[in-house]
Amino acid sequence: MDKFITHTGVAAALLRSNIDTDAIIPSREMKTVSKTGLAGGLFAGWRYREARDPDPNFVLNRCEQRGSSILLAGLNFGCGSSREHAVWALKEYGIRAIIAPSFGAIFAGNCVRNGLLPVVLAEAQIAALAASIAADPQGRQLSVDLQRCEVTDAAGKPYPFELATSQREMLLKGLDPIALTLESRAVIEAFQSRDRLARPWIYLD
Repeated sequence: MDKFITHTGVAAALLRSNIDTDAIIPSREMKTVSKTGLAGGLFAGWRYREARDPDPNFVLNRCEQRGSSILLAGLNFGCGSSREHAVWALKEYGIRAIIAPSFGAIFAGNCVRNGLLPVVLAEAQIAALAASIAADPQGRQLSVDLQRCEVTDAAGKPYPFELATSQREMLLKGLDPIALTLESRAVIEAFQSRDRLARPWIYLD
């Protein structure tokens, strides 16, 4: 899993509420069980018109949004199914962080497990960030610092956020839950050694 420590990039504002995983990647676009080959299907129902013609009105298709890697979103982003392909598609497209007032719980967990940072900020704060980038997304990039738990706009204004300690550690170290647990291998093995002496009957070997 990719580490997430700090990231500065172009932000795109898609401030719709209740964007579900089927909107993020429609089922018809899920032609693979791997984590690759999905970026083209990201937001396919909105990105394309007939004959796969890009819709110039969709935010990610605009020239000024070229290379967007931070997504500003609305309430309950990633709701609906547990479709992990939605996170894979966002990640392959180049999105490193999503900033929303709230997330679908399973979707947020899938983000962390795939190295994509879900940031929760108030709606008013996200509106302010969207306003700060509106005139020049390329020149007014946002920065996300997971060590400081802070989003900063181009003028240097900070927006603090919180993330569960275990999720923060996973992202900072680029570890999945098992690898994070194994960082405590010595403590686990010491406990097992003591427990074998205290309760030998529960061990088969």
